[in-house]
Amino acid sequence: MGMARITKHLIVHRWQVRKLFPPPVLERIGREITACEASHRGQIRFVVEGALDGAPLFRGQSARERALDVFSQLRIWDTEHNNGVLIYLLLADRDVEIVADRGINACVGPGGWEQICRAMEAQFRQNRFEEGVIFGIRAIGKHLAQHFPGDGEDANELPDAPVVL
Repeated sequence: MGMARITKHLIVHRWQVRKLFPPPVLERIGREITACEASHRGQIRFVVEGALDGAPLFRGQSARERALDVFSQLRIWDTEHNNGVLIYLLLADRDVEIVADRGINACVGPGGWEQICRAMEAQFRQNRFEEGVIFGIRAIGKHLAQHFPGDGEDANELPDAPVVL
């Protein structure tokens, strides 16, 4: 854990998250998730967190470790077909992590998720946050549609609205 990372996390404020993800952007992201989920039986959640604070920050919790915590806390693993997917953005680190339940993860694997994360991060480096998130949702949706195609029933098991922590 470096001082540069701690400093970065201490200076990223909630207003910076609101600036990059104002309510209209969050609404569009939620609508994109809803539209995407119409083509498959999977579940996608998007969570953005400005920065770590307190114990997680000072013990050096990684974005991946935090994403796993969030995946569990939001019960994304609790889907009928084990096909829930979390897109987690830790803004202070500009790090995207995708955590997928075992059903879809067995089909895509770490390399597939990593490819999507890197493409999203490339968008973020150009300050194209909404576009990066939409890209990620659509890329994940393609995998879910391939491996868990829709069956005509609307079984939305998890909320589609983005979460800001």
